[in-house]
Amino acid sequence: MASRIHGIPKKKPVQIQSSQHVQLKLQQAVGLHQSGRLTEALAAYQEILKIQPKHFDSLHLSGVVAMQTGQHALGVKLIDEAIKINPGVAFAYNNRGKALKDLGRLEEALASYDKALALKPDYAEAHGNRGNVLQELRRLDEALASHDQALAIKSDYAEAHNNRGNALLSLRRWDEAITSYDRAVLLKPGYADAYYNRGNALKELRRPEEALASYDKALALKPDFAEAHGNRGNALVDLQRLDAAVDSYRRALTLRPASEFMFGSYLHTKMRVCEWNSLVDELHRYGGGIVEGQKITAPFPLLGLLDVPELQQKAAKIFTEARYPRSHALGPFKGRAPDGKIRVAYYSADFHDHATAYLMAELLERHDPRSFEIYGFSFGPERQDGMRQRLSSAFYKFIDVRNKTDTEVARLSRELGMDIAVDLKGYTQDARPGMFALGCAPVQVNYLGYPGTMGADYMDYVIADKFVLPVECQGFFEEKAVYLPHSYQVNDSRRRVSERIFTRQELGLQEGGFVFCCFNNNYKILPQTFDSWMRILKAVEGSVLWLLEDNATAAKNLRREAQARGVDGQRLVFAQRMPLDEHLARHRLADLFLDTLPCNAHTTASDALWAGLPLLTCKGNTFAGRVAGSLLNAMDLPELVTSTPQDYESVAIELATNPGALCELRNRLEKNRATSPLFDAGLYARHLEAAYRAMHDRYQAGLPAAVIDLAS
Repeated sequence: MASRIHGIPKKKPVQIQSSQHVQLKLQQAVGLHQSGRLTEALAAYQEILKIQPKHFDSLHLSGVVAMQTGQHALGVKLIDEAIKINPGVAFAYNNRGKALKDLGRLEEALASYDKALALKPDYAEAHGNRGNVLQELRRLDEALASHDQALAIKSDYAEAHNNRGNALLSLRRWDEAITSYDRAVLLKPGYADAYYNRGNALKELRRPEEALASYDKALALKPDFAEAHGNRGNALVDLQRLDAAVDSYRRALTLRPASEFMFGSYLHTKMRVCEWNSLVDELHRYGGGIVEGQKITAPFPLLGLLDVPELQQKAAKIFTEARYPRSHALGPFKGRAPDGKIRVAYYSADFHDHATAYLMAELLERHDPRSFEIYGFSFGPERQDGMRQRLSSAFYKFIDVRNKTDTEVARLSRELGMDIAVDLKGYTQDARPGMFALGCAPVQVNYLGYPGTMGADYMDYVIADKFVLPVECQGFFEEKAVYLPHSYQVNDSRRRVSERIFTRQELGLQEGGFVFCCFNNNYKILPQTFDSWMRILKAVEGSVLWLLEDNATAAKNLRREAQARGVDGQRLVFAQRMPLDEHLARHRLADLFLDTLPCNAHTTASDALWAGLPLLTCKGNTFAGRVAGSLLNAMDLPELVTSTPQDYESVAIELATNPGALCELRNRLEKNRATSPLFDAGLYARHLEAAYRAMHDRYQAGLPAAVIDLAS
């Protein structure tokens, strides 16, 4: 959204009353300016000002040079001095607006563009620049109108077509945005920014191959375009071309080491392919950057990399303040007349066959319709699968908002009178925290989808239990803890396990020997955990480790890492993805699930326990590293929760070499599964509803959010 600078004379300077000597000096200064010799140009303008201190052009153009060299505050000061001499020059206000915008003084910039347009209503560039400011102010409809006005005056204005596309992109009108970008590159074939933005729109439309082609075109025109390399990496991730994505992120970071939040994407993608070279040094840089307040990572990648709650909180706050700060654009909430029911809305992109949906389907069905009206706001893809049908029928109202802006969703939530807004995404894929920054409801809750703090002062509560979020760790969350009895995690007792009987042979497992398994995503496997696994395999003769294969590169790298630790790589067996009911059924062929740290199994832990497979975990320091322990405690299997890698390894070896102990454990798991509160969705619903009532009562009484303890 670059804004043009105007008022540099192309041939002759603006004519003013001055000596011929001054005019000649100005001509020379402008020549230096136009050739990019900015330091010399500034010196030449200053020489003129020694002769004629109130020389409008020299003051104004000195301000322009200051802007071009990053001295925006000085630029405003000099242009203001020029405007005092001649307040009727529109382009001076336009350039002043550009400097103010770069300083982040958006309202002042808008006023400056408005002044330029009052002086020159047909000033197309000022209309365009005004639109850019309005977009940053999230006044998107007004931004679009400003760009349209610029194009009504100057239809071949390529930059206005590009910036109009950006406004449409923010309005989630992606097809129209692409049309605008196409017009921009037609008018200006070498317009790298427009190709880049076109790629962004195509990515939003879930057309990653075309997005990649658009980024490649931008990079052919501008090879050092760091942002295009970074977003090219994002498109490659969508295409599951993870090795190439790592290379794209690495190139972006080489060009611009401080690229906002990209280092986290780079590290996370490396972990997805289990590429551990340089990891120690990179984690040192990663943690140090967070401590220094750098915009180095989005919150999610950190969960699987560092088991440090202070860093997770700080990273979340940095990200929230940069991307999703609280907005008061919709004003305060208006009270609604109580009608005896509390209106609770769940917001997610995952109301279809997805891990979050698998956990909470029965909860939605068991909410009490006499006391609650339950709404679903869906902003994910349109998928008419069986889970979507089940979920949508469980809501009082199910609303598809995927094409609405954050402002429109928040406004609709308010119009419908939501009392409590529950975010099921946090900072996971396809999350939209911006709607909560605007305020969907007077009480807002972080629940289930994101195992950490959102670092946002507009999120009031987080649903937890006293194992995943110990009382002494509350300070690492911006949200107030709501402590449920048993486990924070809900489960669906109606999940089907296929009747299919697999053989070891068809799944690539040897006929005899102990089968350890871990079906967590590959990015959760860090070298320290893998070291423990290899020591366990060495101690248990004939055993194998059965892992989920996210991608072929991860499998190759893990086998190589096993060999480096003295374990035959063929003792690692990789499982392909399959339908959920069959995936649950194949758990029967494993003997013990080995968990990961710093990010535990979450839904995968529930899968194992529901399928009757014992799971061994090592508790960490963060919410994400204590989830499996929470589930095991709720199942009354605390002996499977260890505190150190040494204990974790010794328990795994003991269970693998003591068939009687393992058999007794399996029998207890099977018995407890039928009676455990972990799989009692009806009981869980009553507890969660009690929490919602307590939140609502506090708000109705005019009290701020506070810790709610239902576990005592």
